[in-house]
Amino acid sequence: MHQKLFGGVEAGGTKFVCAVGTGPDALTDIVTIDTTTPAETLQRTAAFFQRRENLTSIGIGSFGPVDPDPDSDTFGYITSTPKEGWANTNFAGHLQHALGIPVAFDTDVNAAALGEHRWGAARGLDTFIYLTVGTGVGGGGLSRGRRLRGLVHPEMGHLRLPRAEGDTFQGVCPFHGDCLEGMTSGPAIRTRSGRPPEELEPGDSAWTFQVHYLSMALVNYICVLSPERIILGGGVMNQHHLFPRIREHVGRLLNGYIQAELILDDIESYIVPPTLGNRSGVLGAIALASEASGRPD
Repeated sequence: MHQKLFGGVEAGGTKFVCAVGTGPDALTDIVTIDTTTPAETLQRTAAFFQRRENLTSIGIGSFGPVDPDPDSDTFGYITSTPKEGWANTNFAGHLQHALGIPVAFDTDVNAAALGEHRWGAARGLDTFIYLTVGTGVGGGGLSRGRRLRGLVHPEMGHLRLPRAEGDTFQGVCPFHGDCLEGMTSGPAIRTRSGRPPEELEPGDSAWTFQVHYLSMALVNYICVLSPERIILGGGVMNQHHLFPRIREHVGRLLNGYIQAELILDDIESYIVPPTLGNRSGVLGAIALASEASGRPD
C-alpha cells in the first residue's frame, strides 16, 4: 500500500516553491519555479504535481491579496495584487481542474504560520504571530487555535506608524508610501540605502530605522492580539543582528505595561526566528493540504 502524499506550493512574487511529502523530515521532492505570467507559472506548477503519484491533496500559500474564504465565489483567487498580470487569477481553481484533487488555499504568511505551529517555533501555542519581512511585509498566525481571518485576511504589513525622528524617506508602498511595508521591506531598504540588505554592514543607519519601525509594529500587535510568541521570518530577518535590537526596543516601548513574564524576563524566547527557516512556507502549504484531506496530524 502506497503512503499518501501531500503537495505544497509556496507562491511568491518572484518564485514558486513546490514540494511533495508529509513533513520536514519527509519531503520527497522540491522544485523552484520562476514567477512569470499566470498561464506559464501555473502550467509548470500543475505539471510538477501531475508527475507525482499518490497525491491526496494540494495546499497553497500565496502572495496576495487573496480570497481564502471557501464560501466565496472567488475563493482561491489572487485578487487586487499590484503584481502585473496576476490580479483576479483563479489560482486554486486552475490546480484543482488540472489535478482533480482537493486544494486548500490561504495567504503565504498564514501557511508559514501553520507550518511553524505544526513543526516549528509555535508548537503547542494557541495564539501567535508570524511576520515575514522580505520583498513585502505580511503577517499571519493563529488566534485561539484558528488561523487569523475575518472580513478579509490580515494585512499586518500595511500598518501606519509614527515616523522615526529625522527620517525623511517617503517609503515604497504603491498604496500607502510610508506604511510598515513601505519602510521595512527589502525594496525599501535598497531604495533608502542604495544597496540590498545583504550588503549592508550591521552598523549602517538603515538598520536603526528598521529596528524603529518593526519594533513599533510589534508593540501594536502585542497590545491588540496578545500573541504568546512572535516569529519574524523572511529574507530581511536573515540579518540576525536585528533580533536583540528589536527585543530591546520593544521592551523599552512597552515600558513595563504588559506584565507578562515572557516579555519582562525572557523576551529572547518571545521574539524569535522561525525554526523551519526558509521552509516554513512550503511546509505550511503541506500542512494545509493535510487538513484538506482530513488528516490534521
